[in-house]
This record gives sequence, C-alpha cells and structure tokens, in this order.
Amino acid sequence: MPPSRIDLSVATDRRKLKAQRHADGKLRCAWCPEDPLYVAYHDTEWGVPLRADNALFEMLCLEGAQAGLSWITVLRKRDSYRRAFDDFDAEKISRYNAARRRRLLLDPGIIRNRLKVDAFITNARAYLEIRSSLGSFSDYIWQFTDGRVLRRRPLYLGGIPQSTAESDAMSKDLKQKGFKFVGTTICYAFMQAVGIVNEHQRYCWVAGKEIING
Repeated sequence: MPPSRIDLSVATDRRKLKAQRHADGKLRCAWCPEDPLYVAYHDTEWGVPLRADNALFEMLCLEGAQAGLSWITVLRKRDSYRRAFDDFDAEKISRYNAARRRRLLLDPGIIRNRLKVDAFITNARAYLEIRSSLGSFSDYIWQFTDGRVLRRRPLYLGGIPQSTAESDAMSKDLKQKGFKFVGTTICYAFMQAVGIVNEHQRYCWVAGKEIING
C-alpha cells in the first residue's frame, strides 16, 4: 500500500526498506508489491499530476473509501465504483435519494459501508459548492502547495511521512467545507496519488525516468 497508509510505528523493519527490485528487473518503491494491478498503478498513476476537477473528486472519494482497508481492495473495485456512482458525476451523486443509497449498500462491487457511501454523496455536494463559488476544484485543491508539485526522494520507506503541514491544512479546510473522510493521513495519501506530492523513492525507476525526461 502507498506509504502514508502503512503504520510504520509497528513495522520498524519496513522503515529501512529501499526501493525493491521486481521480477522485471526494475526497482520500485518498497510499498509496491508485485501485484500487476498495483504495479501499473505505481508506474503510471501514483505521483502523476492531476488537474481535472472530476478526476480529483473521484480520487478524493476513493481515498476515503480506502480508510481502514488496503489500497489494492479499492483498486480492484475502482471500475465497479465508477459504474455504481455514475462515473463520479457529482451532479448526479448529489441527488441520490434514500432508495439509491439502499441499492448501493447491496452492491457487492463496492465497499458496502453506510458511512462511506453517505460520504460520497455529502462530498459531491461540498465539491459542487466549491466549484460554484471558486469556479475550479483543481485550483482549490492545488492552492495548498501554491500550485506546485512537491518532489521528494526519500531513500528509505520510513522517510515518507504519514502527513505534513500541507495535508493538515487541506484536511482542516475540507472538513470546514463539509467533506467527510478527509483526515490528514487520507489527504496526504490523496496528495501523493494525484501528484501534488511526488515521492517515489530514490532509485525507483519512475523517479529515474523523470530525471531522464527532464
């Protein structure tokens, strides 16, 4: 799982892990197992900047759905989530009624947790309010780093924090605006996922690719 989801306090041996070599010969961040779905996510999505409002909304919802579970569980259900939640169309989600909520809680393709399902609907409404008042959810989300990508290259897995001052600020503001499942650890994982923070470990091939591509 991405490092902000690892309890490093009880996994002191994992704190010392450097990038690990996979069967294909490439070094990857130590949190990435050799599951093909996880590898594809690590190689092509994690740390890549997202600026589209809808994509940011989707990832914020999925990060909240992951709370207390492994990220691979969410990855495996992502297509089902897109189907169940109208491709994360916030306008549609914001209008879900009690009957729609009940159907969602019977859907085996998603994590059937009432609080998390309700949070998607609550967050859709809060997201729409931000877009209505500010014009762009992307501008709002990226303001916490002044629009910049924060690049870090920790050598060891333990060098990746669970939260930062930026994720603290994001979490506090999102909560004030009515969002749910947006604690600082979730917000930091979100920031890593959408490329606000790029924190591939030193010697990870993805980090090396960035150097080559300038």
